[in-house]
Amino acid sequence: MEAFDWYTWVILPLIVFLARIADVTLGTVRIIFLSRGRKYLAPLLGFLEVLIWITIVSEIVRGAHNIVAYLAYASGFAIGNYAGMLIEERLAIGTLVIRAILPKDGVLLVERLRTEGYGATYVDGHGSSGPVMLIYTVVMRKELSRVVSLIQEVHPKAFFTVEELRSARQGIFPARSSSRLDRFTRRKSK
Repeated sequence: MEAFDWYTWVILPLIVFLARIADVTLGTVRIIFLSRGRKYLAPLLGFLEVLIWITIVSEIVRGAHNIVAYLAYASGFAIGNYAGMLIEERLAIGTLVIRAILPKDGVLLVERLRTEGYGATYVDGHGSSGPVMLIYTVVMRKELSRVVSLIQEVHPKAFFTVEELRSARQGIFPARSSSRLDRFTRRKSK
């Protein structure tokens, strides 16, 4: 009777699984950094991502000729995507523009945003039900939930959209403490 091959059936698939989580997580975060203009950190992440990927693929080609290793590779890919999204959520990198469309009496929201330190621009418009006010504010992504709460507090039934903004200059932003990563990537991208 042949002894159970722990390396082929347990250890190698586990290594493949964990490495695939790492490389896909790095890839997801790298793409997010690229899309948000963090051009100096993205190549470093790309280097690590490819280094891990090529190492694991070579191990699979060399020794993992079993379904467990293949399933570990695919599972690591799926979980790596999820982990990358969770990391991106935690980092909350980027700038957003929030556009609220309110009934004509939206001045109260503009005043409240300004009181809280946010810049706010408004334009009078005409909606399907009559006069409306379009209010625009640009916020850091980390502050989205605070501003959404503020909008819902002032106008519980407000219609608003949130969009990614590649860059913003010369705006009015509340004072904030930036993370070490923000300071590093912002300094490098200038």
